[in-house]
Amino acid sequence: MANFTAADVKALREQTGAGMMDVKKALTEADGDQAKALEIIRLKGLKSLSKREDRVASAGLLVGTVVDDKAGILVEVNSETDFVAKNQKFIDFAHSVLESAVNSGAATLEDLLAASHEEGTVQDALNTMGAVIGEKLEIRRIVRLEGELVTLYLHQTSPDLPAQVGVLVSTDEAGREIAHDVAMHIAAYQPMYLDRDHVPADVLAQERSTLEKITLQEGKPENIVPKIVEGRLNAYFKDNCLVDQEYARDPSKTVGQVLKEAGATLTDFVRLHVGA
Repeated sequence: MANFTAADVKALREQTGAGMMDVKKALTEADGDQAKALEIIRLKGLKSLSKREDRVASAGLLVGTVVDDKAGILVEVNSETDFVAKNQKFIDFAHSVLESAVNSGAATLEDLLAASHEEGTVQDALNTMGAVIGEKLEIRRIVRLEGELVTLYLHQTSPDLPAQVGVLVSTDEAGREIAHDVAMHIAAYQPMYLDRDHVPADVLAQERSTLEKITLQEGKPENIVPKIVEGRLNAYFKDNCLVDQEYARDPSKTVGQVLKEAGATLTDFVRLHVGA
């Protein structure tokens, strides 16, 4: 019988995030030696990386920070299961990747994966972490938002999971008092664009065309179709443009009105949702 206890299994699972059977097999092979078992888990995991390439990493978390109030960074790190996503080892790894993003100034995924991380690169660390945990792990994306004043909001969609939604908002200094509340609104209401001017021309043309077809199919007279379509476009803007949306904290006002009353200007925002 191998020389290890249930406490040894628990300790190695907490250290690596690996499955119980994988830990037991490694401890058995190592005759209870924790250091040897850890190396066995790591090496076996590295050998099986290619076998996991076709698996989907759709769980995970978002980590973020703001540097000097001027630059916000969000990083999405994915795992295959929520079990791993809430593992402290995985959470700590995600924060170490964020630290590499800050230190390197990376703005693209390619730059982040090539950035320094402890004794190698972020890509090296990702491979090692995936090998130890035994799941396909992926750093899906990084976004940076710069401005006069950048505010970060991270939202947990479930109390037992790390943040699944992340928002960065760029405002002028006058927006400092309301930026956090606006970021919370963005997390909940999911606007796609800042305002009507930011809706891409091709998207607007497609929406207009679709609404025209729907209106004609409803049997409306052709001479009033343009007016009906414009009304329905206004509803589209209200659903998808931040400044036209009813403000979450006071639906009697739009976000645009709230910003105007505060004398604030919102210049840009980013909203990420894990797996979306």
